[in-house]
Amino acid sequence: MQPKCGREAAVTDRTVGFVYTPGMSDRSDSAASFSAEARRVFYEGHRSLALFMILIVFVAPFAGLYVAGLLGVVIGVLVSAAAYMLTPCLWRWIGD
Repeated sequence: MQPKCGREAAVTDRTVGFVYTPGMSDRSDSAASFSAEARRVFYEGHRSLALFMILIVFVAPFAGLYVAGLLGVVIGVLVSAAAYMLTPCLWRWIGD
């Protein structure tokens, strides 16, 4: 007899793409806010903020290049990526 290893209890959530096992806690609100789907929905609902973030993402590396050379470009890319990822979370924290 082969072990079942929880195959009967596992349910695949096709919208998110992860396997949910009964008894396992759901994703927390903070973890869900970092998902790509949550960012897409946020930026679709806030068009002006999305345009501002596009500007930040493209300008920050060039500003870093102007200020500090190649190291500034790396820092600019990291800052723009962090801003893109954290803006929806911070927006919710501040209050929509």
